[in-house]
Amino acid sequence: MKRLLFLVLVMSGWLLLGVAVADGRVVHGFVFHDAGRDGVFDGGDSGMAGVLVSNGLDVVVTDADGRYELPLRPDMDLTVVQPAGWRVPVDANRVPQFFHVYKEGGTPERLRFGGLPDPGSPPQRIDFPLLPANHDDAFRCAAVGDPQTYSNDELGFFRNSTVLDLIDEAPDCVIYLGDVVGDDLNLLDRLLELGAAIDAPQWLVFGNHDMDFDASHPDHAADSWRHRAMPPWYAFEMGQVTFIALNNLVYPCGEVDARRPDRDFCLDDQPRYNGRVSDVQMQWLENLLKHLPDDRLIVLLHHVPLVSFSDADRPQHLTDNAADIHGLMEGRPALSLAGHTHTLENHDPGQWFDGWREHVDVGPLPFRHIIAGAASGAWWLGDLDIEGIPMALQRMGAPKGVLMLDFDGTDYRERYRGARMDSARGQWLSFNTPAFRTWYQALAEWMDKSADERDPVPPVSAHDLADLHLVTPDDLADGVYLSVNVWLGSASTEVKARMGDGEWMTLNRTQQGQGEAPRRGAMFVDPLAVSRQATSSRRAVVSRSGDERAQGHEGFRGRSYLGVPGPQDRRMPDRNVHLWQLRLPAELDKGVHTIEVLSIDRHGQVLRNRVIVEVRDSLPPRRWRHQPW
Repeated sequence: MKRLLFLVLVMSGWLLLGVAVADGRVVHGFVFHDAGRDGVFDGGDSGMAGVLVSNGLDVVVTDADGRYELPLRPDMDLTVVQPAGWRVPVDANRVPQFFHVYKEGGTPERLRFGGLPDPGSPPQRIDFPLLPANHDDAFRCAAVGDPQTYSNDELGFFRNSTVLDLIDEAPDCVIYLGDVVGDDLNLLDRLLELGAAIDAPQWLVFGNHDMDFDASHPDHAADSWRHRAMPPWYAFEMGQVTFIALNNLVYPCGEVDARRPDRDFCLDDQPRYNGRVSDVQMQWLENLLKHLPDDRLIVLLHHVPLVSFSDADRPQHLTDNAADIHGLMEGRPALSLAGHTHTLENHDPGQWFDGWREHVDVGPLPFRHIIAGAASGAWWLGDLDIEGIPMALQRMGAPKGVLMLDFDGTDYRERYRGARMDSARGQWLSFNTPAFRTWYQALAEWMDKSADERDPVPPVSAHDLADLHLVTPDDLADGVYLSVNVWLGSASTEVKARMGDGEWMTLNRTQQGQGEAPRRGAMFVDPLAVSRQATSSRRAVVSRSGDERAQGHEGFRGRSYLGVPGPQDRRMPDRNVHLWQLRLPAELDKGVHTIEVLSIDRHGQVLRNRVIVEVRDSLPPRRWRHQPW
């Protein structure tokens, strides 16, 4: 893969630096304004003072002439921190070129995707060109969680959804929050070429499906990624924001990770990953922050969340040293952006859930944490929509899509764009009825059984679920709830509804985020989303073409989804952190009622939708009446 098209590697005499390294070797060079746009530091260019350069551990500032000097580490990614008001060059796929990868001798084991080749002689001089930015005060970034494409077919889904939407959004940067591909790094070049159509720099975060699964040591698990993409940790600036990418995946995890409670899986014979930022990175982060003004907004970019609601009881999917990272951010404006869970979670400062303290020593959050959802939704599963793309609703019912962030100084506004949807849409409306709860319970109990113990045919499907907008007085007496799934809703979101021209009523968020455990079951899921997730007919589509792999469909590492239709994923949704409810009055008059719903986020942005509910003395026949004929 072409690497660092605009960087100049000059082999010259060694310099000595009085630092504690094994052999005293150093690397040096210049950061310069590339006036000639040729990548070569020559007489027409000027060195740039005050720019940060790092070897992945140490961080230094260029002098008045733009010169830097750093210890040469035997395994390092030499990077320049793109300064505000400037841009590093990009390659043909719009991937920023801000780094030089060096691993003495190359990867010491054979890896499926190649690892790092032997670089030969160590570098002595690396120059970094910079170009002036057209604008920098206010800008827009797209945070793309988990494209996670396992095949070229799924790359086509990504092209026809996320890429098209982002061309419309015209962001100034695109940030992939890990799991950029699904285990097959040979798909990366095509994905980036497709993403280049957005015409914005593509910054990449390392995810657990981007790693070398055949690596025997954590020091090598990102080597193929480093060769084909970019370093697993680095920083860049735009405006008054410093973005800091971290690698919080340790693979294979081992004794160090197993010292924490509930990490015994790190000692299994089968290699596993764990969420943790390495000691080297933590030192690098501390060194970097020393050079940043306290009033700059720090945006942490990492794949595994520091904490999450959806996996609060699964420590592998949290970050062991989240509390230490919070400590380093103390007193600074900050934002955490993650992927990994295939959920949307927007956690206000002060929010916390059961499991965080027990597993990662985190209580009420000191700053906002957002899990950005997934471009792949629920792993490109589910039935196809009108455009031939899997609906793939995420675990808590939000659609696949992209988190958009509009920055202005150190302020920002977050919104979520559902893939191929009206950009103003942001919530689902439905009703939680007694019939839904009975139906859900039957399917959930079936899903809880192992596949070899249960009837292969589900007890119920979406066809068994009666119209949730049609209820009786008995239903109202048992409890009918207006359910509003605000995809990016947070504790700051206000949701209210009114019937006709009546008084506005406030809905209650089903999770308060004050240390409680996730509330689970039929009362705490989105009926609209669950009814779509419960049955996937796509797997039952077969032909006589003779192509065995065209029967049903494939997904998630080539797993075959063939045969009896059932839920789109391996589990039923059982919780939701962005769900609001309002119980309808038991004495609600018979007839047709229009309900208007407003959701107002912390920025005052409003989502407005309407929904209709019918109240009848008894439920009319659902299907065609044969009797009159």
